[in-house]
Amino acid sequence: MSKKKYCMGCGILLQNENITQEGYVTNLESNLCQRCFRMKNYGDYQVVAKSNEEFIQILKSVGKTKDLVLHIVDLFNIDRDLSAIRKYLSNKMILVLNKRDALPKSVREDKIIEYIHSLGLPYEDVVIISANKNYQIDLLMKKIKKLKTSNRIYVVGHTNTGKSSLINQIIKNYSDLNQELTISPLPCTTLNTIEIPLDQKITLIDTPGLVDRGNIANYVDHSFIKKLVPKKEIKPKTYQIRKGQCLVVDKILRIDYIEGERNSFTFYLPNGFKVKKMNAIKQKILKDLSKTSYELKYREDLVVNGLGWIKIVEKCKIDLYIDKNIETFTRRSLI
Repeated sequence: MSKKKYCMGCGILLQNENITQEGYVTNLESNLCQRCFRMKNYGDYQVVAKSNEEFIQILKSVGKTKDLVLHIVDLFNIDRDLSAIRKYLSNKMILVLNKRDALPKSVREDKIIEYIHSLGLPYEDVVIISANKNYQIDLLMKKIKKLKTSNRIYVVGHTNTGKSSLINQIIKNYSDLNQELTISPLPCTTLNTIEIPLDQKITLIDTPGLVDRGNIANYVDHSFIKKLVPKKEIKPKTYQIRKGQCLVVDKILRIDYIEGERNSFTFYLPNGFKVKKMNAIKQKILKDLSKTSYELKYREDLVVNGLGWIKIVEKCKIDLYIDKNIETFTRRSLI
């Protein structure tokens, strides 16, 4: 019986029997499944629909170890409940806030870390990085070496937080391996655990990302998903708004200003999105979407899962119109 072989890009078991099934290759000597090969070489992204349950089982198995865990979070899309992953993991954890390059350089990192500490979460440490720009990867590795409990380090988080991008950067910086994990803007790119032995002292283990069902990426077409990923530093846009006016973001969401003094709304969104200020009474655009009313306190953010957030300065009441499946929430201002 031939030894089982797994895709070096996504971790799936390779097979040459069914072209419609995951892991298909024409030759079992290949290192990449056909899906990963086409994504890497042609940008031909194929969606794989997966249940979170099988990924949760992987997390539970990680939780049975005492190994150090890196919890990777997209700085541009910080989870509503960062503690949720603790249901499956009691390990020592480092919170790694990725995609620093997407935020304006003027944003103070100490303010972000202060915000995280205010949540009272049980992390051993918090590190802000950019996997794409190789920013503070040396600092992260220093903390890994200090806190690791064995040679095995697990990498966990939601889809599209940059887990595989981070591992690829670490491989490039700290090993001679000729291996690169598959990355794409679509959910469920990594399909199984992938072990990467950097040296005799550290083996990184990539895990499939949990699918965040409230993320906007699950409810738009593939071409739109690429627009959701900031390609470079975003440029916040500030609008002064008063009662009776509304703000509309492309064909995605609408905010009606219902009550409050003249206010300042600053949009932290990828640069490709356009915001328009209009007279709310005269405009019917997007009114057919699901409505949620919010009463915001002084200096709060309105977060749209997977899109970004709006920093609102003064107290006010707003009506938000957006697809009913997309999660929105408020939080104390991040920055």
